[in-house]
Amino acid sequence: QVHLVESGGGLVQAGGSLRLSCTASGGWTIDIYHMGWFRQRPGKEPEGVAHIDNYGSAMYANSVKGRFTIDKDHAKNTLYLQMNDLKPEDSALYYCAEGPPVALGRPCQFGTWGHGTQVNVSS
Repeated sequence: QVHLVESGGGLVQAGGSLRLSCTASGGWTIDIYHMGWFRQRPGKEPEGVAHIDNYGSAMYANSVKGRFTIDKDHAKNTLYLQMNDLKPEDSALYYCAEGPPVALGRPCQFGTWGHGTQVNVSS
């Protein structure tokens, strides 16, 4: 059974940085899948944040473009989300997930995802 485990969340001041990690287990190789990150704030709908396809092409939500970077480490079988210049509105529970590029705009299209890691940005 595939498991995705996110880590790296925490509390940071506005303008700070965090790097989220997502490790896959259960015989799943992240490299061959389309992967992404989405986030959910209390009482809000899930929001796609970033996506990377199995060729390494990345896409971002407009709200994070220029501040966030998604990438993969084949050797560590890990997906990352580098988040810079964080803002209070970035505070959310962040999930990594498997899904097609369209899932960036429609998070309901994501399939397997982990339990999430909480990011809190103070002003």
